Amino acid sequence: MSATSSEGSLGDQGTALSRGAVTSRTAPTQRVNATSGGSATKTAARPATAARKSKGPRRVRLAVARVDPWSVMKMSFLLSVALGIAGVILTAVLWMILSTMNVFSDIEGVLQSLQTTTSDPFSIKDYVGFGRVVSLSIVIGVIDVILMTAIATVMAFLYNICSALVGGVQLTLTDD
Repeated sequence: MSATSSEGSLGDQGTALSRGAVTSRTAPTQRVNATSGGSATKTAARPATAARKSKGPRRVRLAVARVDPWSVMKMSFLLSVALGIAGVILTAVLWMILSTMNVFSDIEGVLQSLQTTTSDPFSIKDYVGFGRVVSLSIVIGVIDVILMTAIATVMAFLYNICSALVGGVQLTLTDD
């Protein structure tokens, strides 16, 4: 591959990735080799990279310039569904533990001792039965999935607007 064809392909990449992607090019070392034409430049470039490797881990500064709202929506939907399922399971397990410990029976006994004689006694188990509690946790989980997905997607749009103004979040990555 000649130097001109590699420069042409880098130019194509520059235009294709100009919508906010961060790239690191290695073309300057190729251009130096192509213009000098000698093998001395190739050997001179190798000690510089060897010296850099012995110095320590390489550090690269990147900026998150844009977040794709569609991918944020998909990921937040999947994570919120997982949290919803975990919430329903947690509610069912907690209700079973409380029922096994006779907490509901003790509360009902206290409430009946406080009641005066009535024809229609109050029963706590009518309101906190297993089916009713799990059904309520499912409804809350579905609402949570919808809200978390919508909020995360709106936040992705807001991040894109803010990063266009201030440049995005700066990251420093190392290869340890």
